[in-house]
Amino acid sequence: MKKLVILGSTGSIGVQALEVVGASDGLEVVGLSAGRNWEGLVEQARDHGVPVALADPDAAAAARGAWNGRVLAGEEGIRELVVTSGADLVLNAMVGSAGLGPTIVALTEGIDLALANKESLVVGGSLVTALAEATDSRIVPVDSEHSALHQLVRGETGNVERLVLTASGGPFRGRSDLTGVTREEALAHPTWEMGGKITIDSATLINKGLELIEAHHLFGVPYERIDVVVHPQSIVHAIVHLNDGSSLAHLGYPDMRVPISYALHSPERADVEVRTLDLAETGELSFEEPDLEAFPCLRLAREAGEAGGTAPCVLNAANEVAVEAFLGGRIPFTGIADVVAQTLDAVPATEPSHFEDLFAADAEAREEAARLIERANGTSPAGRTTTRGRASK
Repeated sequence: MKKLVILGSTGSIGVQALEVVGASDGLEVVGLSAGRNWEGLVEQARDHGVPVALADPDAAAAARGAWNGRVLAGEEGIRELVVTSGADLVLNAMVGSAGLGPTIVALTEGIDLALANKESLVVGGSLVTALAEATDSRIVPVDSEHSALHQLVRGETGNVERLVLTASGGPFRGRSDLTGVTREEALAHPTWEMGGKITIDSATLINKGLELIEAHHLFGVPYERIDVVVHPQSIVHAIVHLNDGSSLAHLGYPDMRVPISYALHSPERADVEVRTLDLAETGELSFEEPDLEAFPCLRLAREAGEAGGTAPCVLNAANEVAVEAFLGGRIPFTGIADVVAQTLDAVPATEPSHFEDLFAADAEAREEAARLIERANGTSPAGRTTTRGRASK
């Protein structure tokens, strides 16, 4: 029996992971966490009889008033849950850079990691992969594209020429003018049902840029050998080109229970109640190059990845602040890319030697992004700051 902690259990990935657990005889939940959704978490805790943690202290206090089980609070509480749970595997489905801390804790404890929190590798980079290697912990990706690549590259060490990540194109595929895009339009993803932040990231295509950086660290492939193509049917999740001219592709109907099940059961496979792909019914599989003029965030992410050091950390932090501002009506949709670009220019990339360097870069980038948003709202003079950072390394 594999003992499992799910971080972010009330979100889309966490809820589907609990469905996978419910259909499995080999998985046992031993801990759950959420950000603020204490009602949903308490309901899950009652179902599974396990300790829980809430990142928001007020939410944790509310949960304690509604349930007599163990409730931990704050970032420290989530870390304590990981350490004291006795877990064999931690599914990190937290949203944003807040997921890096629990990733560090799990790997430090030598616990295997099912990673849905791409920011752990975008921000943590080689420090995270080095930690996993030092503690002999496995990182199995949960994102559908990286799960596909993980399955395709197994047994092909030394034979991989290129990796190809596919993107649905989001709700604005084919549009060149994104001026005036509304919050509701940006949240209407054509394929996947996801949380608000991830859905906006898909709409700007920065989500695919973050996945590109994640793939670089997961598989050790240089950026110049990782491609992104738009595939609106979302049937082909990834492609691997091999040195003999052949290519391997991972196909299936879009259903996150499939990569979740793979990550939780790996190296074994378990039955998942999804339809087997019918190619005749699908009829057409189409591919196209992404429009980097209309969706500059994808270009910015690749540039930050190639710059290395703290540049991806700055990119991610600026994007999180900008997306929150867009969802709150404080900047337009196109302002997200503007804030990210200007923050990368203003905050120079450095080479981190410790995780604390990343946390410092994250904080600096958030402060700069917030200043830029204030200027855009007229509270201080607008304008580009410096030309440092993005190409400094």
